Amino acid sequence: MISQLSASVGRGGAAHRLLSAGRKNVSGAQMTLLVGRHVYKIDKKGRVSVPKPFRDSFEGQDFAGLFAYPLFKVAAIEACGEDFMVRLGESLEDLDLFSDEHDDLAAVILENAHPLPFDPEGRVVLPRELLDFAGITDRVLFVGRGARLQMWEPAAYEINRKQAFERARSRGATLRLRRLPKDGETSS
Repeated sequence: MISQLSASVGRGGAAHRLLSAGRKNVSGAQMTLLVGRHVYKIDKKGRVSVPKPFRDSFEGQDFAGLFAYPLFKVAAIEACGEDFMVRLGESLEDLDLFSDEHDDLAAVILENAHPLPFDPEGRVVLPRELLDFAGITDRVLFVGRGARLQMWEPAAYEINRKQAFERARSRGATLRLRRLPKDGETSS
């Protein structure tokens, strides 16, 4: 599977595109969905090109880059734009201040977040701390997850993907689609 994936993706080679979600972000701009998988090499300085479709989704935000933090459920990195990071921070404020849940989630997400600015070539420098956490060495697999993206060591992702598929199948997972807004209504 990974060999097939690697053959179909690479520097600018993935044919995945962003899909309009029909939602507005914090600044009122149209949000896009990050979809697909892209494998890129990490150079000796720890720099990696962020897939252009993913980079483009962060345009128009005050911070020209993304925020990356370790996922606490699996050994991978999650990243998002500034608008989503603000939503995370605001959502934490809905929890009871000084509660274990608030403190734990603030520690996992906000305290461990790294702002990663894009350089002129669309690259970011992945901090050694995050690379070590995720077991990423010379290649990183970018995975679109809606408003967020994840970065994986490719073989670890393949194992997780198969497990997730089996969990969903064994539970008989379903998804209730949100109702489309009628003419004149705005989506939430």
